[in-house]
Amino acid sequence: MHHVLVDQWSQRSSPLHARDPRAKVLVLVIFLVALATTAPNAFPTLVIYAALLVSGILIAGLPPGGLLLRSLAILPFSLTFGLITWLAGDGWRALGLVEKSYLSTLAVLLIVATTPLPRLLAGLEALGTPRLLVLMAQFLYRYLFVIAEQAQHIRLAAACRAGISRTHRRAKFRAAAGALAVLFARSYYRAEGIHRAMMSRAFRGRFALLNPLRFGWLDGCFAAGVAALLILARAQ
Repeated sequence: MHHVLVDQWSQRSSPLHARDPRAKVLVLVIFLVALATTAPNAFPTLVIYAALLVSGILIAGLPPGGLLLRSLAILPFSLTFGLITWLAGDGWRALGLVEKSYLSTLAVLLIVATTPLPRLLAGLEALGTPRLLVLMAQFLYRYLFVIAEQAQHIRLAAACRAGISRTHRRAKFRAAAGALAVLFARSYYRAEGIHRAMMSRAFRGRFALLNPLRFGWLDGCFAAGVAALLILARAQ
């Protein structure tokens, strides 16, 4: 599961991992604004943006190939709209749509891969994000692991029974549909059990952090330095 791997990346230790999530979120917002307002044919500026992202990946000690490949997930959507824009006669805008969507996805993935989700969401809430949205994101992320666990159990059970590899294609489709229904049914009941356990432990609608957020001078220097580089690159 991709989200499990990204969660493992976020638990590593590096200078970028150690920065306060609020500083990283502010830098991400500045990066996205600078990228969105950059002309599609401003290739030197786009190269600077890409170099900053690659530098962040290397500083964080993350696998460059893994992040670059996972960022390609946005291309089917951006290429579709880019093709429509190109057929409409606006080639530069089509190119910019593909370039900016890929760099934006890579930037967001870099922040997520260097910040554990509970700390990232706590930083977003501290910056003014409505608590309801933060809470929904926290539950959604946690229940992804529940679904992944149940899917592994079903897959193991099917493998122990030798599956249905030699049956007809139509039978395979029916078996897959049945397995999907069982997956969501088991995940639902498991989620209900988790909810009851949380309520019995006096859950008050907020996930507490073991280590509270602290915005230090290194975080301020990081945010100010990267923001200055982005503004200088954008001003070219």
